[in-house]
Amino acid sequence: MIDSKIAKTACRDFFARQFFSHSRDVSGQRRGTGHSGIITIDEPLQTILERSSVVLDEKSLEIRCFIGLPASGRSIKAKLAVQMLFEELPEIVRLSLHRDHTDRNLLLSHIHTALDAEFLREKLPGMGLVAFIADGALLPRESGSSDRAMNTDTAIPFKSPESLKVEINLPYAGKTAGMGIPEGITLLAGGGYHGKSTLLQAIEMGVYNHIAGDGREQCVSLAESVKVRAYSGRHVVKTDISPFIRNLPFGKETVAFSTENASGSTSQAAAIIESIEMGAKVMLMDEDTCAANFMVRDQHMQKLVKKSDEPITSYIDKVRQLYVEKKISTILVLGGVGDYFEVADHVIQMIRYRPEDVTVQAKKIIRESPAKRANEDVLYPIEPKARIPVAESIDPVSEYGKRRIYTTEVDTLHFGRDRIDLSDLEQLIELSQTKAVGYAMLYAKKYMNGKRTLKQVIDLVMADLEENGLDILSKHISGHFARFRSFELAFALNRMRSFNVKQI
Repeated sequence: MIDSKIAKTACRDFFARQFFSHSRDVSGQRRGTGHSGIITIDEPLQTILERSSVVLDEKSLEIRCFIGLPASGRSIKAKLAVQMLFEELPEIVRLSLHRDHTDRNLLLSHIHTALDAEFLREKLPGMGLVAFIADGALLPRESGSSDRAMNTDTAIPFKSPESLKVEINLPYAGKTAGMGIPEGITLLAGGGYHGKSTLLQAIEMGVYNHIAGDGREQCVSLAESVKVRAYSGRHVVKTDISPFIRNLPFGKETVAFSTENASGSTSQAAAIIESIEMGAKVMLMDEDTCAANFMVRDQHMQKLVKKSDEPITSYIDKVRQLYVEKKISTILVLGGVGDYFEVADHVIQMIRYRPEDVTVQAKKIIRESPAKRANEDVLYPIEPKARIPVAESIDPVSEYGKRRIYTTEVDTLHFGRDRIDLSDLEQLIELSQTKAVGYAMLYAKKYMNGKRTLKQVIDLVMADLEENGLDILSKHISGHFARFRSFELAFALNRMRSFNVKQI
């Protein structure tokens, strides 16, 4: 039943969920000050991830949980401690791990759901697709702050337009139909609140396998799909953003661009280049979080501001080159700029959360009313210069002389003297992932020899994780790590203000 890495990961994930659920029921309330009286485990959310909180081999199942021994101020609550260790903990173990209390059908469903999703993802390249959304999928989430599915009474099931419908036989779910998004340039258009951003969010989360009942079990995208956005104020270090931005005033360099306070356009350009550097195959963008001047310059602005006075080459003028030369596809949410119809391969309009293929209509519009803006691309090559990380810049020691790697929020990582803002990494979703990224940054230092590029260093880290698991990240046993992607590790390093590189 668990003869593959995906199946084993799903099995471990299942027992992590069982333990978390039963520990919350039996011993989930604080009894004393701080975290006194709690028995718990890192909370799993909607994705099936490799977790260090559960270790499984042929002979044993190991759970790494947190026990907050009870106290009131400086006084130990001895009787409650005895109750927790000798009554509550055995009860949690019995309910969550014992064979008699394990629903075999639920366990199999959890494993099969992961195996089907992984099978589907692996089939995408051979089908010429970058993403697949199954018919019947429930994409809307409970709220903006929750990744749980919206109530099924109000959520509208997804249904593919016939022109984009594909069918595939999954190992366990059988014949499954849905919308395949082809390679190339795809626009997601539509009015406000009609579901275009919701669809994009499902695609960006499609790099992960989801639990049964989530609504997105058979919504997958290529593992190398990266959500890109503008994020003013971020750190950029010696990054070649010249394919998009060059000829800055006062001769400022963009082939090896560095700043402590990037603008919206430079931050987005840097994010794209950093993604290319790490091997991205799909760029995911939403106009709501993009820099307007980076995405397009219309004909009126082109007439007012000459290209010689505009350092930015808009994404609209590079998106085709990215695909033709790099085979990097783009999926872009747009509601207000029709100029992209000209460069798009496919246009999908969301109407009341239902997709319609409107490519023919969009192309007809652009033929009858051509965009009058000039293409400002001069075929400047998209060949970002490789960067070699400087090992000495990876320093986990705080200003107090102690090693400091910790996080209390998914989007904030404390590393040494740095407080790293990860708010723009929208595909980093669990606190355990952020913790693991922090320790992986330090682990990566062992491979920084002044010769290896950033990608080569991170590839070695990921290979070690694949072979040996998350325990390699720390000398001490930890139940607080979850698997992350190479992209998020690279992006975290790039956003650390003390991080330094040498450009080749």
